[in-house]
Amino acid sequence: MLAADVAGYSRLMGADEEGTHERLKAHLGELVDPKIKEHRGRTVKNTGDGLLAEFASVVDAVRCAVEIRRGMIDREAELPEEQRIRFRIGVNLGDVIVEKHDIFGDGVNVAARLEALAEPGGICMSQVARDQVRDKLDFVFEDLGEQHVKNIARPVHVYRVRDPAIPIEQ
Repeated sequence: MLAADVAGYSRLMGADEEGTHERLKAHLGELVDPKIKEHRGRTVKNTGDGLLAEFASVVDAVRCAVEIRRGMIDREAELPEEQRIRFRIGVNLGDVIVEKHDIFGDGVNVAARLEALAEPGGICMSQVARDQVRDKLDFVFEDLGEQHVKNIARPVHVYRVRDPAIPIEQ
């Protein structure tokens, strides 16, 4: 699963509520939603400034996350840094409880906590997800070690996804 939200959304809305909302809607409709579909995922729910999506393949989820990141850099390039919409994305692999309009479970909770650990424009993933994709994708997985995250009893081993096509300072 993939959890994403906009870093600094309240600040962005405070500075330009209508403009931020319209830009976010455009990014979701023109980039994020099509990328999720392209990688055989489905958006489970939107959460205002974020979303939760599930994928049959963690490889597809990571590819989707990286392509969203690349697309957002291009789409927001002309704006000053403090006005840019940047998603933070968490990717996890785990069991879920599926209902008609939502998914639940520890796997979803961990994905949300990984998203919160990601820097603006960044992607964090769990070790279990990284173990499934490490030899299948040409990205660098930076080991961030064991992290204690809110409301998860055990530490989560976290990796930051680095895309060689994007300079680190982005």
